[in-house]
Amino acid sequence: MKNRAFRKSVGLSGVVTTLILLVVAVLLAAVVSHYATALTLTRSQTEEVRISKERVWVNTTGAAAAFKLQNVGGRDILIEGVIVRNIECDWSDLYYCRVPSGSTMSGEMNITSPSRLTGGNVTIGGRTYKRANADIPLVSGGVLLFYIKGLTNIRSEDIGTNVGISVCTNNSQYITDCRVESATRQ
Repeated sequence: MKNRAFRKSVGLSGVVTTLILLVVAVLLAAVVSHYATALTLTRSQTEEVRISKERVWVNTTGAAAAFKLQNVGGRDILIEGVIVRNIECDWSDLYYCRVPSGSTMSGEMNITSPSRLTGGNVTIGGRTYKRANADIPLVSGGVLLFYIKGLTNIRSEDIGTNVGISVCTNNSQYITDCRVESATRQ
């Protein structure tokens, strides 16, 4: 008789066992769901920059460069510098224009004389470019157009060669190459 009483008190009831298994399954599902959500949100807020319409011109008065920068990532960025042919550009040599949301850019970026890039504001192709003086913020989905003057490391002998343009942000560096062109009018 003692053996029967002892056997009944040792095991868990079917209801308690079912509840424990149910709670464990729900907790595992919650952990997997939280992980998947966190992974998705983290991936959608990465930094990604696209450089396009890059050009470099040179003539006897000097060299200039231009490019379009798009923030196609899910977070705002801070542009900390621009490097052309391994030399960082001074902020005073950098001119930028914010493209309003929803507007499109028609035509190519072009400048026939680097000496046009003087003063605090410059109008090129109907757009007003402001001279940079510090790091430049760019919102997610935003577009900036850049012109750079004072490229002393590019000379007329470099026409036809490739040079690198790098944009440095607070998290990364984005690099593109373009061919040096003549800025002399025909």
